[in-house]
Amino acid sequence: MSALIRVFSVVLIVFAVCVSCNKAPQMKFAPAPTVQIDLEQIQKRGYITALVDNNSISYFIYKGQPMGYEYELLNLLASQLNVDLKIKVTSGVERAIDLLNTGQGDILAFPLTITKDRTSYVSFSRPHFNTYQVLVQRKPENWRRMGIDDINDRLIRNPVELVGKEVYVLPATSFELRLKNLSEEIGGDILIRRDTTSAESESLIRKVALGDVPYTVADHMMANVNASYYPNLDVNTPVSVMQQVAWATRMNSPKLLESVNAWLSQIKREATFMVIYNRYFKSPRTSLIRMKSDYSSLGGNKLSPFDDLIKKGATELGWDWRLLASLVYQESHFLPKGESWAGARGLMQLMPGTAKRFGATNLDDPRQSIKAGVGYLKYLDKFWANRVADPDERLKFILASYNAGLSHITDARKLAQKHGKNPNVWDENVEYFLTKKSDPAFYRDPVVMAGYCKCEEPVNYVKDVLDRFDEYKIHIAS
Repeated sequence: MSALIRVFSVVLIVFAVCVSCNKAPQMKFAPAPTVQIDLEQIQKRGYITALVDNNSISYFIYKGQPMGYEYELLNLLASQLNVDLKIKVTSGVERAIDLLNTGQGDILAFPLTITKDRTSYVSFSRPHFNTYQVLVQRKPENWRRMGIDDINDRLIRNPVELVGKEVYVLPATSFELRLKNLSEEIGGDILIRRDTTSAESESLIRKVALGDVPYTVADHMMANVNASYYPNLDVNTPVSVMQQVAWATRMNSPKLLESVNAWLSQIKREATFMVIYNRYFKSPRTSLIRMKSDYSSLGGNKLSPFDDLIKKGATELGWDWRLLASLVYQESHFLPKGESWAGARGLMQLMPGTAKRFGATNLDDPRQSIKAGVGYLKYLDKFWANRVADPDERLKFILASYNAGLSHITDARKLAQKHGKNPNVWDENVEYFLTKKSDPAFYRDPVVMAGYCKCEEPVNYVKDVLDRFDEYKIHIAS
């Protein structure tokens, strides 16, 4: 393997991409690893970065919650490896391979077809499942008034009929390779048109549905999900034999690959795997609901019915509205009448005393809840502005205080300062001593005023809100 890497490490593969007759910029990718990062390094730093495709199966946002087949499995994998999960969304297989081999991702979690060519650039995991490719074409204009036989007569059912036809694909995909091989098999040229390298995996399916291009080729499972959204599509003409779909790692990350394969072998024996699989591949009605929802990143740009109120509140705070939305989701999952075990209520889960202080008398009213919550956040911002100058650091103190109260965070700052850490830095400084407030050696320290606190929750709270904010920024416009 090392000899193979040395051979390919000096090579850059250049793809000349042509859409119709226009040339797009050339695309390069690193065909071999340029970094040495394996499982040990990943576990030491505490997170794994997964490269995912933004589509209706792999990864998307629905009602404020990240979802997807790849996303759910990656969370289980990260838990198995005892690390956090970081998501990096990209499009195009070449770009994904480049990000993987240059160390900007650790695992390529695309629904990636195993091909002989790709085994030169990456190491594939055990297959997730088998699939096959289908032709995506539009039904006749008046198909609803036609019989099945008449519809079939107007559609391509024999791949031989593709000779001389224009079929659009993303560059350097298994679909392009399949069409080239198919041209050889049927003894005539299929006119393969390469779409832009920045296009997403489902964009061509959408273009066929809208009449922008005549044909494309897609994985049959993804094609079926999209056909439920675009009923004018036909996806019933196979153009390939069964193929294996898998994830990939760098070729010099054998320990990571070994762990991924062991986890896959285990999870595929459990009911959890089939529950996740069926949720995204075997529930077309549910997929259709998600794709058509205004609250899905697949079909809209909304997170909740309260976006306008959240945007107004965020403007008062000087925040990105998606950050405030992430906090609201963390508090209540956008459920306006939720109540915690401690008596906090409403979208922003305020205690009655705090709510009254900031002008809310009915916490079940979303307007009052957000107004009072924003008022409290402004108060916290003013408090910490006099103590923590850096705005990025200050945000973490504000979020932690919103969750746990000022007194516990102030105690943690005092402990950090006493033990030689920076009281104005959150990560590995104040957050560390916040978690120590359940230890008598620390919560009984004379500098501590608020006493005992099981404070892992506010530490996780800060991380969860900020991580979700990063995910919202990927999918939802500002």
